[in-house]
Amino acid sequence: NKKAFVELLFWKSPATVYEMTKGYSSLQEGEGTTRSRVPPWTPQEEQELRELYWKYKEVEGGDIIAAILAHLPTAGRTRRQVVKQLVRM
Repeated sequence: NKKAFVELLFWKSPATVYEMTKGYSSLQEGEGTTRSRVPPWTPQEEQELRELYWKYKEVEGGDIIAAILAHLPTAGRTRRQVVKQLVRM
């Protein structure tokens, strides 16, 4: 490709560089930037998160997110994931 040098002018992720050097579509499904490391929220988890938020939002002087994380049945969720999901909802 005679115009490949133009691609070098823009920032690339490691997965994109791999594809450029090995050929496009060389990454298998679920690899590189297309793979999501965060498991999606199920409707049951969203409902539980909503209920916990409404339960702990009125607590004075307390950290709402810390209280939610302590009572969230799904282990492995980070503070950032909970905050991001609350904002999205």
